[in-house]
Amino acid sequence: MIAHFKWIVGRLLSTVGGIACTAIILALLGGHSYSSVAALPAPTVPAFEHVDIVVDKAILRGLMFRPAGAGPFPAIVALHGCDGLARRAPQIPSFYGEWGQRLAAAGFVLLVPDSYGSRGLGSQCRARKQTLQNWRDRVGDANAALHFLQEKPFVRADRISLLGWSTGATATLWTIRPPASANDKAPDFRSAVALYPGCHRLADLAWSTRVPTLILIGDADHWSAASACQQMVAGARGRSALVTITVYSGAGHNFDRSEFPSRKRGARSRIGGAVRKSSDANVAARVDALKRVREWFER
Repeated sequence: MIAHFKWIVGRLLSTVGGIACTAIILALLGGHSYSSVAALPAPTVPAFEHVDIVVDKAILRGLMFRPAGAGPFPAIVALHGCDGLARRAPQIPSFYGEWGQRLAAAGFVLLVPDSYGSRGLGSQCRARKQTLQNWRDRVGDANAALHFLQEKPFVRADRISLLGWSTGATATLWTIRPPASANDKAPDFRSAVALYPGCHRLADLAWSTRVPTLILIGDADHWSAASACQQMVAGARGRSALVTITVYSGAGHNFDRSEFPSRKRGARSRIGGAVRKSSDANVAARVDALKRVREWFER
């Protein structure tokens, strides 16, 4: 019953905005404060387009969402997770499509480079050997997308941030490590957000960031350990740009997805390799993350 209720609320959040949705949630959750939902713009359907980005003489395909108007607008480079963007045009993955719609409605250009499909790869979630490396290949994709946006007249070249999920979040943390390229005279990323990244290796390498960074992760995530990210952030304090971490109680991997019912399901953990139970969608974490991400980029 509870799982079914959470699924219904998740669908409401992805399709209904404004005061009516807030009232329903407040009534059903017994008075818990979710007033921030009213501040979230209802996701309209802004124009999106398929774009080509040049990376080392190769073509990196991507999806770009734009607000209405001429701009110039702040922008976000968004790095997908291990699922990638493998869909037949003109269909777009609903998860990344919803984020694109929400952020474009809030006044941002959002560009999602397709790191896997552009190289003939499908989902890498169950791949035994990773063909692309987060620390090298996807960092290159992020920087190429940054330069692509900086050349557009409808984008503010000095207001481009970085966003990533799962493996894309790990690539985000690699991308913003200091120093920035000494040969790059263009503005750097302004800020970054990483949702449920893998932090083990970065923590061991004494990670730090050169831009303000927000990390959002759940303490029930059996794929990306919140404790490793907390250790990484604690180690970076005092020698890094502003970094903030929020750990959501009871939230698992993919907690911000609306299309997954909140349910217990078997998942092979990357922590110890054991099969454990984990829950994906989490209503409270999703609502809070939607608000925090937008506010972080608006700073």
